[in-house]
Amino acid sequence: MGQFHFVTAGESHGKGLVAIVEGMVAGLSLPHEYITRDLKRRQAGYGRSSRMNIEQDEAEIISGVRHGLTIGSPISLVIQNRVWQDWRETMRVAPVDKEVEPVTSPRPGHADLAGAIKYGTEDIRPILERASARETAARVAVGAVARRFLEAFDIAIHSHTICIGNHRAKQREPVDWQQVEGSPVRCADAGAEKAMMTSIDMAKGEGETLGGVFEVIASGVPVGLGSHVQWYRRLDGRIAQAVMSINAVKGVEVGTGFAVANMKGSQAHDIIEPARQGTALPWRRVSNRAGGIEGGMSNGEPIVVRAAVKPIATLGKPLPSVDLSSGEATEAHYERSDICVVPAAGIIGEAMLATTLADAMLEKFGGDHLKETLANYHSYGTSISS
Repeated sequence: MGQFHFVTAGESHGKGLVAIVEGMVAGLSLPHEYITRDLKRRQAGYGRSSRMNIEQDEAEIISGVRHGLTIGSPISLVIQNRVWQDWRETMRVAPVDKEVEPVTSPRPGHADLAGAIKYGTEDIRPILERASARETAARVAVGAVARRFLEAFDIAIHSHTICIGNHRAKQREPVDWQQVEGSPVRCADAGAEKAMMTSIDMAKGEGETLGGVFEVIASGVPVGLGSHVQWYRRLDGRIAQAVMSINAVKGVEVGTGFAVANMKGSQAHDIIEPARQGTALPWRRVSNRAGGIEGGMSNGEPIVVRAAVKPIATLGKPLPSVDLSSGEATEAHYERSDICVVPAAGIIGEAMLATTLADAMLEKFGGDHLKETLANYHSYGTSISS
C-alpha cells in the first residue's frame, strides 16, 4: 500500500458512503466547501439520472482535520444518501420481519451475475448496490483531498470529454477549461457539444445508453515521480490501474497511446533539445507524445490520460437475461439509470489521477507536515535546475 491511500464503504441505496484517507500530511488547509465543489461537478452533466437532482452530495469531515487544517491522522469523510428513507426496509442492516423481493435477473455487462456466483447469493441486490457507480462519490471526495495537496506544488488537474458515441470533439491546444466547465457535456468544442447532447436525447428515447472517451491532464508535475526499478512502482502502470478501476471504463491510454502502434520510431518519441534562455531546466521537449511519462517516471511534461467508457449496462429497454431462481429467459433488471456518464466519469478520472499523483509525490518527497514536504520539493527542484 502506498504512502497516500484510501478505502471506501457503503451501498448505493444505503445510509451513506464513507471514505477513510491515510497518509496525508499535517498542515494542509482543507475546507468542507472545497470537497463539496468537486462532488457537485461529479453530479452535473447532460444525460444523468434524476437521482442527481435528489442527492446534492456533501461530504462531512469527521476526523483528521482540526480548525480547518489536517493533523496527520486518518481523514474520514461521510456522504449521506438522501434516498435512504425510501430504501430503509430493503437496505436495513438489521433483519426484517417481512420478505423483501429479491433481484434475480442479472444485467449483461454489470457485476450482477459474476458477483452473485462469487458471493453465493440468490439475490443480486447486495452485488448491484456495492458495484454501483454511486461509490465513486466517495472517491471524488478523496480526490479533492489529494487535489488540495497537489495545489500546494502548483500541480493542476483538469478533464474534458473527447467523444460521446460517434461524435468527436476537435482537439485544440491549449484546452479552454472555462468552456469545458460551462459545457453540459464538459466539451471544449461547442459544435461537438450540441451533437453530443442530441445523441444523448435520441438514446434516451430509444431506451439506449451511450459511452465515449474522456481525457485528464495534469500540469506542473515534476520530473521523477514513479520509478523504473520495479513493475509496481511505474507511474503509468499505477495511473492505468487507478483509472481502469472506474466503473464502465474499458480502456486506458497514456499520451499517444494506441495510435503510437502505427508510427515509426522517429515519429513516436519526443525530441529533446536545449532550452531557451531563462527557463528553469536546461532542456525542453518538442512534443508530448509520451503523455508526460517515460520509463515509468514523470518527465516534466503534462501527464495526459484518456479512458474509454462503455455504455452503461442498465438500459431503458433491458437486454435478454436469465432468471437465476427459475432458469427461464427474462429481461435484465432495471432501476433508474443514467443515459451517459462520460462527463461525470471525467471528474472521477481527475480524482483517481490526483490520488495517484499525491501518493507518488509523498513517496518522492516524504514529510509529516506540509512545510517539510514543500522544503524537500524545493530542494529537489534546485538540484535539478542547477
